Amino acid sequence: MKADHKSMGRVVSLIYVLSVDRQTIIITRHQGNHNTSKQEEPKQYINRMAKEWTLLVFCGILESGLSEKPSWFKNISTDLFKSPGDILIGGLFPINELTSDLSKRVKPDDLECNSISTFGLSLALAMKFSLDEINSRDNLLPGITLGFESYDTCMQPAVVMRPVLQLLTKETTEELDVTCNYTDYKPRVIAIIGPNSSDLVPVIGKLIGFFLMPLISYGATSDMFSDKETFPSFMRTVPTDRWQVTAMVQLLKLFGWNWVSVVGSDDEYGQKGQQQFSSMANDESICVAYQGLIPVYSNPDQAVKEILDRIVDAKVGVVVVFSLPKPARDFFTEVIKRNMTGVWVASTAWAINDIVSTLPGISSIGTVLAFADVTRPLDLFTPYIHELFTKIGEMEIPQQPDTDISPLDNPCTRCSYLSQANVSMVELKLVQRSAFNVYTAIYCVAYALHDLLGCNATHCDLNPKTDDVYPWQLLQSIQKVSVDLEGVNLKFDQEGNPSFGYDVMQWNFNDTTVRFDVIGYFFQNLTLNKNNITWHTKNGKVPMSTCSSDCGIGQVRRVKGFHSCCFDCIDCKGGTFLNNSDDIQCKSCPIGQWSTLRSTSCVYPIYMYLDWSNFESIGLILGGILVLVSIVWVGALFFMHRGTPLVKTAGGPLTGLMLLSLAGECISLVLFLGQPGDVACRLQEPLNAFFPTVALSVILTISLQIVCITEFPEKSSEQLENIRGRGSLFVVLGCCGLQAGLCGWYAQEAPSLTQYVASLEVTYVKTFLRCPVEPMINFSLMLGFNVILALVSFMATFMALKPPGQYNLARDITISTLSYCVLWVMFIPIYTSLGDKEKSIAQVGVSLLSIMGLVATYFFPKCHLLVKNPELNTDDHFRTFLEGVPPTPPEES
Repeated sequence: MKADHKSMGRVVSLIYVLSVDRQTIIITRHQGNHNTSKQEEPKQYINRMAKEWTLLVFCGILESGLSEKPSWFKNISTDLFKSPGDILIGGLFPINELTSDLSKRVKPDDLECNSISTFGLSLALAMKFSLDEINSRDNLLPGITLGFESYDTCMQPAVVMRPVLQLLTKETTEELDVTCNYTDYKPRVIAIIGPNSSDLVPVIGKLIGFFLMPLISYGATSDMFSDKETFPSFMRTVPTDRWQVTAMVQLLKLFGWNWVSVVGSDDEYGQKGQQQFSSMANDESICVAYQGLIPVYSNPDQAVKEILDRIVDAKVGVVVVFSLPKPARDFFTEVIKRNMTGVWVASTAWAINDIVSTLPGISSIGTVLAFADVTRPLDLFTPYIHELFTKIGEMEIPQQPDTDISPLDNPCTRCSYLSQANVSMVELKLVQRSAFNVYTAIYCVAYALHDLLGCNATHCDLNPKTDDVYPWQLLQSIQKVSVDLEGVNLKFDQEGNPSFGYDVMQWNFNDTTVRFDVIGYFFQNLTLNKNNITWHTKNGKVPMSTCSSDCGIGQVRRVKGFHSCCFDCIDCKGGTFLNNSDDIQCKSCPIGQWSTLRSTSCVYPIYMYLDWSNFESIGLILGGILVLVSIVWVGALFFMHRGTPLVKTAGGPLTGLMLLSLAGECISLVLFLGQPGDVACRLQEPLNAFFPTVALSVILTISLQIVCITEFPEKSSEQLENIRGRGSLFVVLGCCGLQAGLCGWYAQEAPSLTQYVASLEVTYVKTFLRCPVEPMINFSLMLGFNVILALVSFMATFMALKPPGQYNLARDITISTLSYCVLWVMFIPIYTSLGDKEKSIAQVGVSLLSIMGLVATYFFPKCHLLVKNPELNTDDHFRTFLEGVPPTPPEES
């Protein structure tokens, strides 16, 4: 028992990793010494040992299940960049980085690329992994082995030409034939995977396109390569920058950002991206306040400072950065130094690149919204690299490197030192996402070859060992291929672009690390979950980035300066409207409609009138009732004393006509109230003028009697009866007839209400509608005629002598006609200065006052005599007017 315990004294630490649907399960057994204490009880010891053995058995079972590797892992070759095969595929990867100064280059070979790029090396290994996996599948290309040759591009046009020329050499030779017909020319490889940069495609794309050899890039995104006349054989497994620009513009519009800056790297990728963004942004009414380029091949420090100065001056809150990773790193290094914050929209080239995301202080820059290519995890890639590096680590490392081997043949002389400790380089987020693009590119070639060679699950109709297969044939097959990989369907459109788009991501900062969280997706249209975005603003709200605040409703933009996003907001005046915020000027209202200030539409006018329930109408009605009650009371009192001297002197039966006309005038004033109509408007002014004429003509007949008595005393007794009889009737009829003529003329000339409304020039939304008082001269003649009647009566009586000891009838006529004349003469200037509503109220009010004035000054004194001094209602008290005896002036004492 003691010996068994010693054998278990040390437990070896084991780690098992299983990748299931993007999740990583890690099971760890801890290392340690378990020595039994001398004082430990045997029972406790047995229990503890039972638990440890149970754990060991469980871990052993789990180890046997998790450590199972595909059988083809045993056949992995340690040759990283070349592998023989029946068909070869070329690869171009940025395995090294430039270490020499291009400005000092004199000879073609004065280039040194001695700094390993773990990113580029990882992608080259992804190609090796993909081809090894394809060769392990018996049903894809049965009986056929795919080989490869991978070369370093050093991200330099001067470097990439050498491997391309090597790949174009004739099959099994080192020679590039010059011939008149390349249809039957069989180059070393049948397709080329790469390059990673848009800068390199223009250098090699046209040359490779001449041979119609498929060139499938896993990272070149410039839209210029979509031109199939210039780059007929170019395809890619990443979306074109044109789609990325579309996605960026849709993102800006979604949040209302129309005042932005765009910064690009000074290379093919950044320049084209910046140009496309500026053009598309302008089409979508997004203003680019400033655009700058970060130098790529020279020291960028001074340029970056100037760019940031201009961004600060432009006062933008959003900056689109269309750049390669290194220029982006230089740019954000300065941003961090200046402690600048804002919204940074990242292009795919640097969106998840660790050389930017791991910058010290990167969490202080604000909000980063990034676009990254759609990818899927390659579950076997990391275990494959683990196995590969294990084998490399077990190999004997040469004492002296072979200096005779060209960098072209071995781009990584230090790769012989790779071991399991280096596996982490392929576990980076950027590598994992980019490896999928390489993986899909190679599988497209494999499936296209499957179709081209007429393969099924067991054999192929054509054998590349005996049958000629040309790159141009493969190109046609690739253009038609449709591949499903890891749940993603890939096929190429007519421009060689893939059938998927981008993941939209946000950088979320956790202390010193950055987490890339997917917040949306773009393919043709942007889909975004706004609630998943964490903004850098204090209140957590969406930051603003506009040159001018949005105009309110009914305001038009007046552009100031050179940018359409910078404007002043001008109110649309009355009679104009703005129903589309994109319009550059207010529109005039259609005829018959109007609008108020800052309107979005025009409306037909609303007409108001003296409604019965208005306070003004109620006041006029109460006044009219008071006047009408006074008239009825006077009429009743006169009727009770009909035939008495006072009533005879006042006019006899004509007083009844006079009171009826005044009552009619009072009642006719209701035509001014309520909603006007054609009939009411036809009668309104004529009745208002005609009824007073009747009363004033009666007063005129009495005034003529007084004139006859006072001015012609010798004939008054003879002519008085004629004047009181037929004479009075003729005067009343004559005056009424003349006024009726004037009223008829007015009614004929005046427009109907319907015609009047139709002829109005609408310059209002709401206004008071009164009956048209037109033509004004006819209206003036009607009112003026009544004033003339009153004025004649006044002139006939104001100098008449008062009969001594008798009733002074002339006084009543003088005062009543004077009050009538004064009221209507004052009415004229007041009426002309008032608005339509006030004119109607004033006319009704003056009419009521004039009626009440006649009743009060002409009838009330007589009523007072009848009520208070009935004993004076005798012939003697009214003898002068009854018998025509002129009054005798009082004797002077």
